[in-house]
Amino acid sequence: MSINRSFVGLDVHARSVAGCVIDERTGELVHRRFAGGTPPILDWLRSLPGPVAVTYEAGPTGFGLYRQATAAGFDCVVAAPSKLHRPPGDKVKTDIRDAELLARLLRIGEITPVRVPTLVEETTRDLVRSREDTRHELMSARHRLSKLLLRHGFVYPSERTWTRQHDRWIRELRHGDAAFLAAFDAGYEAVVQASARRDRLDEMIKTIAADSAFTPIVDRLGCLRGISELTGLALAVEIGEWHRFTGSTIGAYLGLVPSEYSSGQSRQLGSITKSGNSHARRLLVEAAWQHRRDYRPTRRSVLQQRWDRAPAPARLRGQAGNERLHRQWQRFTARNKRPVIANVAIARELAGWCWSLAIMDD
Repeated sequence: MSINRSFVGLDVHARSVAGCVIDERTGELVHRRFAGGTPPILDWLRSLPGPVAVTYEAGPTGFGLYRQATAAGFDCVVAAPSKLHRPPGDKVKTDIRDAELLARLLRIGEITPVRVPTLVEETTRDLVRSREDTRHELMSARHRLSKLLLRHGFVYPSERTWTRQHDRWIRELRHGDAAFLAAFDAGYEAVVQASARRDRLDEMIKTIAADSAFTPIVDRLGCLRGISELTGLALAVEIGEWHRFTGSTIGAYLGLVPSEYSSGQSRQLGSITKSGNSHARRLLVEAAWQHRRDYRPTRRSVLQQRWDRAPAPARLRGQAGNERLHRQWQRFTARNKRPVIANVAIARELAGWCWSLAIMDD
């Protein structure tokens, strides 16, 4: 039996909120609209017969409402939008109907909650995602500038680009008519600004990774090849509470398991689901490529430097993981497996090794 008296569903938008409450005792259904802002919503919740349970969908409005409602003593749940069950014949979608659906699902216990990160986790996650956005902007700016030069017949003779020598070569090409100079200056300035912004974010991320609450887990994850301070911190804040998974379920959370359509005696597997956290999935897929190369750690290697900061059990675990993942790559290569497909399989297993290091005691 539920101990709650009122079940509230909220359809939250930036400038408006639609609410619906179901009274468990009387069965009464009441709708409300708010112009926006949390205080009126909290005042309405306080006026309802308690205990009160409230839910709303995770979205761009963030978790501010959850934190304030929880601090006010309400049982608040943030619902996973992809797990909401909607009737197939329901073709009318309004804010009020969405709020009512949330209230009804909350009443029967059919809300799948998302994990709400702490404020420190959320701000650090915003930092690493800003760095990812800057990386995309830098790649786009470099592509635009290189294609501008290519259209005018300027081809860099070496394959190694965006080095200091390449930068000097680009600056020497600044000549021509006013239109070309204006386009060149705009493209080159975009590259310089994006590169400087990326470097500033990298320094901040390294500072946080070296001295924060996330440092122990970052050091342990760094025992695996491909997991630098940036990747380790990003995985730590993107996944958050690692103990809610197991070594086999974390791959499904990150969308690294095959999709499946099976019925009767047939079983058909497809491409990976790509559900869950896309940021963490991209980091693991990129890190998995590092295990394709021969595994020969040396005392002066970057990996050895990361090992020096980790406890002995983590180093041993990382050593076993690195050897295992490289052997897996060799097996896939011997079977003539397509590298992109093999790499995703390695990334799925890498997620399990990261989990085993993350849940270790300090």
